[in-house]
Amino acid sequence: MSLLVDPFGRRVEYLRLSVTDRCDFRCVYCMTEDPCFLPRDQVLHLEELAWIAQAFTELGVTKIRLTGGEPLVRTDCDQLVSLLGKLPGLKDLSMTTNGSRLTKLAKPMFDAGLTRLNISLDTLNPTLFTQLTRNGKLERVIEGIDAAIAAGFGRIKINAVILKQQNDNEVIDLVDFCRERNLDIAFIEEMPLGEIDERKRARHCSSDEVKAMIETRYPLKLSDKRTGGPARYYTMADSPIHIGFISPHSHNFCHECNRVRVTVEGQLLLCLGNEHSVDLKSIVRESPGDIERLKAAILAGINLKPKQHEFDHNAVQILRFMNATGG
Repeated sequence: MSLLVDPFGRRVEYLRLSVTDRCDFRCVYCMTEDPCFLPRDQVLHLEELAWIAQAFTELGVTKIRLTGGEPLVRTDCDQLVSLLGKLPGLKDLSMTTNGSRLTKLAKPMFDAGLTRLNISLDTLNPTLFTQLTRNGKLERVIEGIDAAIAAGFGRIKINAVILKQQNDNEVIDLVDFCRERNLDIAFIEEMPLGEIDERKRARHCSSDEVKAMIETRYPLKLSDKRTGGPARYYTMADSPIHIGFISPHSHNFCHECNRVRVTVEGQLLLCLGNEHSVDLKSIVRESPGDIERLKAAILAGINLKPKQHEFDHNAVQILRFMNATGG
């Protein structure tokens, strides 16, 4: 049982660990067109990432998801997966990826001990895909998805952010794509991080709107499936896949939040929608090997976890972009 209990009685069992702020895409909802990445010396080393993960698992965390940026641009990512896969008590080691490098890396990651994949895919239109990612190639991602299936990953999940007047006409197409390949899919409301303007507010598409689009073709039934994350899942009568909705705006899930994030520069973020943080990098660099000091800092940090996020398109603005936060 996790020792990480916040002031509101929520037990933290899930760590999202960012391994890089770099990415080979420039997605419009994730970063600026010309991002400024961290200098190499500010990024946690492989051993530091593994040490932080060990501290969390010793405190009772059972699920770790590797995030970025794009985790697979980091050339030692397979070594990190191998190290984390050996941690006692860790039951679930997964990764969120844009899929662009999976044709080469899906099998090595599976062999290293990665258990699950979430793959971002917002459109099946090659031209729009390049517009939304600013430089990505749709065919590479689809080839990567197929490579992950061939490598042996089970229950791969597609993540899709739906934006009004951009890809909201593709909701059914994305569901059909997942039905054909036996993939789960989660539709995610755009997070109001980075620079928010009226154009971004106007493109917001709620989970209820997406669900209504799906139900014009496929009636949905609420499922009892839970993955330890914030998604609420539904099923269809004629398919085994699950359709999830992650709804930080329209259906707040803060009351059952069981997760924290560590950025690649070692900041422990207690909430995606607040600025509360604890500097873990200074500890791992000032006191290498002193895992008890690290665990004490994590335990103290959990007491700063706020009751709820402050996502509001009309008020509080978090200036971190998603690539710097850890997806």
